[in-house]
Amino acid sequence: MDEKTFDRVEKKYIISSANKKELLKVIKKNMKKDKFHKSGVFNIYFDNDNYDFIIQSIDHPVFKEKLRVRSYYGYDKAFFEIKTKMLGKDYNVGYKRRVLVTHKDYNDFVKKKADFIEIAERRIETKNDLQIAREIDYFIKQYNLKPKILVYYNRESYKGDNNLRITFDTNLKCRNSNLKFTKNKKDKLALKKGDIIMEIKASGSYPMWLVQALSKEHTYPQRFSKIGKIYELLRKEQNV
Repeated sequence: MDEKTFDRVEKKYIISSANKKELLKVIKKNMKKDKFHKSGVFNIYFDNDNYDFIIQSIDHPVFKEKLRVRSYYGYDKAFFEIKTKMLGKDYNVGYKRRVLVTHKDYNDFVKKKADFIEIAERRIETKNDLQIAREIDYFIKQYNLKPKILVYYNRESYKGDNNLRITFDTNLKCRNSNLKFTKNKKDKLALKKGDIIMEIKASGSYPMWLVQALSKEHTYPQRFSKIGKIYELLRKEQNV
């Protein structure tokens, strides 16, 4: 699978620590720890001043797009990525196009020391990378997008056959100022204590062992958007 352009079916589940413990008994028998098994994830979401894209996400439209920059704790690079989703009855089909840059590149772009194409060309490896960079540049300019909200969380991930991937996200926090790839003591907790976001990503149908494990734990997919949940939290506190 191309690490810069890919698509997959995605489902989200909100589970408890007890659910996770039972599911892991089966997952560990059938899957392996991912290369970066435990990591911290930073996502900086871009939007316009009216937060049109985030508000659209909350409304669960059939088709939606968003732009974010993703990085990881201890990693000095980041992915600018457009994520597109088609919503099904019980699942989402996600498609990403992304370009790798450094943190310095990102800061140069945000501070308007360089435009997006210029920073992308510093790291581009293929013609396809350049095409994706042009799509992202157009998207930013067409909708006047800017960094708006930072979201970060701890992730535990597992990989299996046929591009099956399962992740567990905890300690979901956010802020809408000082949007750098760092933590802050004043960051807001965005999930109820003890809640865990489990995401299952697959290129096709689930294996039977996973279907049976989910059924046993009475674990069912939910429509849930991290950025949507956080936007509502910040709006409630009148910070957006």
